[in-house]
Amino acid sequence: MLAGMMLAGSTQAQQVPPEQPPTVDAAIEPADVMADESRPPAGTEGNVTTLEEVRALKPEDDQPLDLYRFKNPVQAESNRFSKSWSEPPTPEQISQGGGYLLMGISYGLMAAAKGLHKLTNGRDQIQSAIARPPPGLTEQQQQRADQYCESDDCAADGR
Repeated sequence: MLAGMMLAGSTQAQQVPPEQPPTVDAAIEPADVMADESRPPAGTEGNVTTLEEVRALKPEDDQPLDLYRFKNPVQAESNRFSKSWSEPPTPEQISQGGGYLLMGISYGLMAAAKGLHKLTNGRDQIQSAIARPPPGLTEQQQQRADQYCESDDCAADGR
């Protein structure tokens, strides 16, 4: 034990004393020190490097800025499956919509409504438009239209 204490004492004696902090000359004013720091070092006045203009890009409007988000470099084009596919909701969207229980009830009611609609063979809520054929003129109406266009200028009237 005595030998351990002697070794510890000898290592403390071999340590270098800490350096003294630099002394500040009282004759130098703080304004002079500030002026010296703002000047470039001697001999570098002609070799000053300036940076080019930097512009910040505006983030996309539909999504909040997330710096740690993975942005996929591949953009898939829409195809026939895009219409029926929808991304699953995020936990934030689920909590804002009432939670998992309310979401499950809503999905169940929608599935029941689809089944009932299929059983009753009802018309879809959204139906495609069907164009009707142009009106057919009788022979007599066609002759009157031709005579009218011969006597008056139909193109001038916009007809």
